[in-house]
Amino acid sequence: MIILSKLADYGVIVASHLAAHPDRQMTAGVLASETRLPRATVAKVLKALAHAGIVAGARGAAGGYRLSRAAGAISVAAVVAAIDGAIGLTQCSIHSPECERSGFCPTRPHWRRINQVVGTALSAVSLAEMVPHPPAFLPEKPSVTETLSP
Repeated sequence: MIILSKLADYGVIVASHLAAHPDRQMTAGVLASETRLPRATVAKVLKALAHAGIVAGARGAAGGYRLSRAAGAISVAAVVAAIDGAIGLTQCSIHSPECERSGFCPTRPHWRRINQVVGTALSAVSLAEMVPHPPAFLPEKPSVTETLSP
């Protein structure tokens, strides 16, 4: 099973939440409360996202964080890479010279290709696409008389 780190997952959650509210500038505390993530974790995620240029922060009483550019221009791959570094399914797909088997490993070229496909897939999804949208139709609740009728 291929799993992103928990911190990268949280990075996507935080960035998606900012994308859902482009008109708001939010503090780490507000983001933590609204995403139901630990405040220290959100602060760590925001620091990494700011370092990568994905979010911009402002200090002061009206300070907080917001995306540094439009949500449609930021890929999920960029968020994951900001937290975890280069996306790689195996060590040799990102640290090829360090592997002692690289000279004779029969699967290495295949892992590199698979890694590229996964990276391309994550790059194709923007934060704008990760924003949850309300359903187009919400069924109305039945009235009291409808509930009581046989």
